[in-house]
Amino acid sequence: MLEPALLPTPLVDCTDEAFARAGVELRLKRDDLLHPSVPGNKWRKLAPNLAVAVEHGHTRLLTFGGAYSTHLRAVAAAAGALGLESVGLVRGEELADRPRNWSLRAAEESGMRLEFLTRAAYREATGRAGDGDGAEVQRRWGPCLVLPEGGSNALAAVGAAAIPAELPDLDRRDVVCCPVGTGGTLAGIAAGLPPGARALGVAVLRGGEGYLEAEVARLHRAGFGREFANWRIDHGHHGGGYGKVPPELAAFAGEFERRHGIPVERRYVAKLLAALADLAGAGAFPRGTRLTAVVTGLPDPE
Repeated sequence: MLEPALLPTPLVDCTDEAFARAGVELRLKRDDLLHPSVPGNKWRKLAPNLAVAVEHGHTRLLTFGGAYSTHLRAVAAAAGALGLESVGLVRGEELADRPRNWSLRAAEESGMRLEFLTRAAYREATGRAGDGDGAEVQRRWGPCLVLPEGGSNALAAVGAAAIPAELPDLDRRDVVCCPVGTGGTLAGIAAGLPPGARALGVAVLRGGEGYLEAEVARLHRAGFGREFANWRIDHGHHGGGYGKVPPELAAFAGEFERRHGIPVERRYVAKLLAALADLAGAGAFPRGTRLTAVVTGLPDPE
């Protein structure tokens, strides 16, 4: 059985001099504490998909990810707990004969069968899965429920829309913020906000301008039947690209941990917090703004 999630997740006031000088309040939505094996936004996005899988009698889940994909580990853990098979298509055929890193090893230990693809084959497979019901993918790998890379589909966005519902008294001073990899969490947050409140996403990948905005809009149409105008994505704080953690970002994350006693995941959450500190210092937020940063995941093990 899958352990229950901690809901609602804690909301922590974070008194920080950098934000106080800008007249901005910072809160942390601790979704990193949501579930022991399916943490953060992975639970938000997976839970409604898992419910559909069980309801429709699926016995196998198939999804996609890179060498350190939190999504692969989360799907593997959730599927194993529910007695479902899981298959992970991994970007990079060169990894097949190498010793497993800690992340891929964890996925395999939860029962996931890993298939390693060239980058071209991976792009083709993810593209075909996104074109509809994943029929072409199923013809190659067998009957399964196909979950997209990062888990971001219409059901995932609906799951993430529960985040604002756990934040009391949102109004025009509020900006709810999250890192953006595939757009599902931001899409859900924006859709779940009350009138006046806004959402801000911080892109963690380089060169996503336009593409990520289109993905969020697509998820809004698919999940909610309409588009929303209460959100934007910042593309200036990706740290050099997906998975890149430059020294200055690592130093910022380490200092934030020392000041506040909260572990900071480097590839997503650190970029979010550093972006908010930078934007606040530059006067991007009116004085009196209340920022809620959604802590979407846990740091990698040492």
